[in-house]
Amino acid sequence: MTQKIIEYRTKKQASVSIAYEDQGVGRVICILPSLARSGRDYDLVASYLIADGFRVIRPDPRGFGASVGPMEDLDLHDFAADVAAVLDHEDTGTVLMVGHAWGSQPARMLAADRPELVAGVVMAAASAGKLLPGATEKPYSRLRAEIDGSSDLSLSKEERLDCLRKAFFAPGHDPSEWLEGWSQASHHAQSHARIVTPIDEYFSAGDRVPILDLQAEFDAVVVPNIMKPLLGERVTVQVIRNAGHAMAPEQPRAMSDAIAQFARKVFS
Repeated sequence: MTQKIIEYRTKKQASVSIAYEDQGVGRVICILPSLARSGRDYDLVASYLIADGFRVIRPDPRGFGASVGPMEDLDLHDFAADVAAVLDHEDTGTVLMVGHAWGSQPARMLAADRPELVAGVVMAAASAGKLLPGATEKPYSRLRAEIDGSSDLSLSKEERLDCLRKAFFAPGHDPSEWLEGWSQASHHAQSHARIVTPIDEYFSAGDRVPILDLQAEFDAVVVPNIMKPLLGERVTVQVIRNAGHAMAPEQPRAMSDAIAQFARKVFS
């Protein structure tokens, strides 16, 4: 698969290159990957969406392959700007943003920073970043050690598989396909960006776009059913059965069908 590469200068006058897959013809669906993962996790999802008549763009975050740029002191505005640079270069018009897990954070940030680019947002197995009144745990806190351990190459294969099994995959699913494909540099930069960006700057994806809260039945990481109680009718909730936090490798057809259905509604 041949990637395209764009180069641009940020507002901080840093030079950044972003590599991305651009496939299919039709209205654009842009997919952003989970923490420390790349767009290749959605090869099957993308193929189904392309067959359904959509154009799918998948930027790789800084730290993967030809996506390079400063990695220190980034916030979610920086990661959203990388995506905006790709969409501006391709002159896509408004797109449906799909953010898987961590990817929902820059997806929502882009909707807030550049509302003219975003027609809707799909939060796929994505933590909201807030909790309902009365909750006793902290946002983004579930299975933190297992999430971090999944990409920690200093751990043994067996330890990492245990982390993957607990944090990412539904019971009975094989987590071994996610042993590879991690970027520690991206992990650190993306985690820092989440911590330093105030939640209210991106939580609601601006104030107008429809949101699909696409939940996984066996997601052990996400605290479910936060978005709709807080944002109301803007939010549609759908559950992918027999999937965990990884979702895409477990149920690619169901994931793509849900995205396509929502896209048709958003673009109609």
